[in-house]
Amino acid sequence: MSVESLQAHSVEAAWTQYDGVDAGPTGLNAFLSVDREGSLAASVSIAAEPHTRNGHAAELAGVPVAVKDNLATLVLPTTCGSRLLEGYVSPYEATAVRKLRDAGAIVIGKTNMDEFAMGSSTENSAFGPTKNPVDRSRVPGGSSGGSAAAVAAGVVRLALGSETGGSVRQPAAFCGIVGVKPTYGRVSRFGLVAYASSLDHVGVFAQNVVDAALGLEIIAGHDPYDATCSSRPVPALRQAAVMADSKLPLAGLVVGRPVEYFTDALDPRIRAHCDASLERLRALGADVRDVSLPHTSLAIPVYYVLAAAEASSNLARYDGVRYGRRGNADGLREMYERTRSGGFGAEVTRRILLGTYVLSAGYYDAYYRRAQTVRALITRDFERVFAEGVQVLFTPTAPTPAFRIGAVSDPYDMYLSDIYTVTANLAGIPAMSQPIGRVDGLPVGGQFMAARFDEATMFKAAAALEDALAREADA
Repeated sequence: MSVESLQAHSVEAAWTQYDGVDAGPTGLNAFLSVDREGSLAASVSIAAEPHTRNGHAAELAGVPVAVKDNLATLVLPTTCGSRLLEGYVSPYEATAVRKLRDAGAIVIGKTNMDEFAMGSSTENSAFGPTKNPVDRSRVPGGSSGGSAAAVAAGVVRLALGSETGGSVRQPAAFCGIVGVKPTYGRVSRFGLVAYASSLDHVGVFAQNVVDAALGLEIIAGHDPYDATCSSRPVPALRQAAVMADSKLPLAGLVVGRPVEYFTDALDPRIRAHCDASLERLRALGADVRDVSLPHTSLAIPVYYVLAAAEASSNLARYDGVRYGRRGNADGLREMYERTRSGGFGAEVTRRILLGTYVLSAGYYDAYYRRAQTVRALITRDFERVFAEGVQVLFTPTAPTPAFRIGAVSDPYDMYLSDIYTVTANLAGIPAMSQPIGRVDGLPVGGQFMAARFDEATMFKAAAALEDALAREADA
């Protein structure tokens, strides 16, 4: 889709769609707050001067976008899906949001999410679950389920999410859209409310690969407000995602198929779609070969030790003293306890307790330090495969299609929804999900991963596969 096609979806059209699918008690509940009046006014202003905005090229002039509610904005509340921050309005704006505005985009609202981004279904939101637009009895995935649902339902064609272990890619797979996690450091985390700082990424949702590439290209780049943000130049990602006029657009591309992602535990119907996609990549000229990432089976326990440890540290700031909800009490300690007990939900509490435990004296070496060691081994697995000539990896995004709301009550079973996605966060490499078929009418996602800062090659492969799938559908 071209920039012109994105711009064809007006703010007025976004509100018409919003009123039809999201508003009211029977709606999707994808949005937690909206700015109808402000966005319509901004639309009129940009229409009068669509070429530049704040000195930048207005590539997204007038395009309505949605933003996950853990990215700080100056106008709307930033609640992180938690009662603890209900009504809180930030005094500054996230860099990624500012870059969208500088490109002419108009933020129409903040989207629902698992509380403090801790979840895989958007059922942990303090403001109720979001429903999947494909089947409203099912979850949209999480924790960025609101942003994914907003794009899948056609309210917006571009949205920001965040992920720590797959919270952009897994919802994209469940909702049948494209979701991209960049290399760690490619996009500034300034203004993203921290969950696990060494794993957190700002990502992009879109209805197709080209739009996702454009969105990432706009928000990427160095930011002096984020010490972990890379100063590497941002390549022309949108251009990389434009299909070459060739019968073999992927000639010379080496695609790795990690055998650890294709075990008997994978739903055979999802495996069939992945196998078919790999055959399409071969037909496009790619060399597909089996590779091994031997420490993959350790990724889930490593991730949930490290993420919980960092969360327990990051969330210590919510004490009722500086901002957010404050519990009434006579003493400081009691005020802390009442603030956190009344403000944090069950899943956030569980992860804080787990993180506090693994960081405590006597357990730090046994859990946290060991998890860091294994994380390094997982990272080396990827580095070795890419050093041996593989340029992209292709895997399933999620082990199942979207499950029914309320169907997964065991926390461990929920954590396994991220089994194919957490490795990319642990290694800091770019990864993305795109729709590759359906099972019982529900979308199935295929995942590409690439070497650090090689998003361009990832988008090239994804665009070729998307084009092949579209041509088959039209045949």
